[in-house]
Amino acid sequence: MDKRARVSLKDIDEDRLYALLSYVSLLCVFPLIQKKGNEFVQSHARQGLALFLSEFVIFILSILFPQVMAPFLFIFGVLAFWGMIKSLKGEKVEIPFIYPLSQKLVL
Repeated sequence: MDKRARVSLKDIDEDRLYALLSYVSLLCVFPLIQKKGNEFVQSHARQGLALFLSEFVIFILSILFPQVMAPFLFIFGVLAFWGMIKSLKGEKVEIPFIYPLSQKLVL
């Protein structure tokens, strides 16, 4: 194992909590600001931000159309939980529909 691989594994071990925070609502902002140089955390933080923005839009729409949009809030909650589990395992994840949105975010 070369030195770069060990450093990245060390970064992943140390920064799992920041990656976990990425999926906790508005707390996704902290990893985006605190860990700008960490690719593992930034990947999770960008997806967390995209997920939060999507949840916010669906929440607003669920006020207008409660029966139609409420299941989507549950689905986004499950996706956030999945991201949390993957971040605690130290794995990167590409959440369906959210990952492409996260790549389009300009930060």
